[in-house]
Amino acid sequence: MSETLPPPVWVNTPLLLQKMIEDLATQKCLAVDTESNSLHAFREQVCLVQISSATTDYLIDPLVLRDLSTLAPFFSDPKIEKIFHAAEYDLVCLRRDFGFSFANLFDTMHAARVLGYPAVGLDRLLNDKFKIQTDKRHQKANWAARPLTKEQIHYARLDTHYLFGLRDVLEKELFEKERLTFAKEDFTRACLFDEHKQKNNIESWERFASRKDLSLRDLTILASLCRWRDHEAEKLNRPVYKVIMDDTLVAISKNSPQHKVDLSGLGLSEKQIHLWGDGVLSAIRQGVAAPLVGRKQVNVRDDAFLRRLEKLKIWRKKTGLDMGVESDVILPKPYVSAIAENPPKDINELALIMKETPSRVEKFGTQILKILGTNNAN
Repeated sequence: MSETLPPPVWVNTPLLLQKMIEDLATQKCLAVDTESNSLHAFREQVCLVQISSATTDYLIDPLVLRDLSTLAPFFSDPKIEKIFHAAEYDLVCLRRDFGFSFANLFDTMHAARVLGYPAVGLDRLLNDKFKIQTDKRHQKANWAARPLTKEQIHYARLDTHYLFGLRDVLEKELFEKERLTFAKEDFTRACLFDEHKQKNNIESWERFASRKDLSLRDLTILASLCRWRDHEAEKLNRPVYKVIMDDTLVAISKNSPQHKVDLSGLGLSEKQIHLWGDGVLSAIRQGVAAPLVGRKQVNVRDDAFLRRLEKLKIWRKKTGLDMGVESDVILPKPYVSAIAENPPKDINELALIMKETPSRVEKFGTQILKILGTNNAN
């Protein structure tokens, strides 16, 4: 597949947005991608939305066009298929920033996983299928910076331009391997809103709460340091790791230095000490004096649950090896826990737990029941 591509349409005015909407309204299939700035800002945001129709590649600038609500009907319309590559992250971002809901998608990365491809990156698939080479150096670019370079623009449009052809090739292979139904059910599940996939509303220090090498006092000091770091990162609009790395913050919390001279031995550079040494020492003192934080209670599972969980994991790994796919393609993770937690007594109860993927119940239901030792497995 070799062609000279016309330039994409840069959509940054209401008029251009409206013209794009008129084109999209005539389409039965759209290819979609997003670019965000997670490596360059305190709060990540979508900085570019790429949408390709059958004839045109559009690059939409949400930093200028704050209101993209006119796109919502396309994402939620079950009559219009939306093609993504690695949809999960894009869906989370689009829900978070614009409140979109979704119906009828095709995820080329997940399709490749269901087929058992060992490498499922878009660059690898495009090269394998169409001899198209893409430059992934721009993945970590600051997509909030304007103007974008010509190279960034070209990279961004390639993320959607060839998805139509890739989708068709993979759908044909899924059909031939009798796995298309698996994939379609997974695409439908991906459209469902899962609050657990959204970022939990917890304080940043709580990510470390389960570490056994931290005493409650260490953790309390770390909580104070994390709050200070969050404040600095937000003020500077940069990711927290670009203020002080996690490992360094943990080392400081465990040693509780009292003087700036002690900070260099714990991983802070001279520049960091100059900029933030006083703030770090102040946060340490606050953590030393503060009431101890509490760890969240871990939900302890009984031995029967753990035995069922282990049996299911062993079975799905072996079955995955036999079919040449990763184990979660056989039985997605949410079902493993749900089945181990409430083991079904018969195929009807299993079908209720796995109602979003009846094809897996049909193919693997009897095996799952036998693994659980259910009397009504046959």
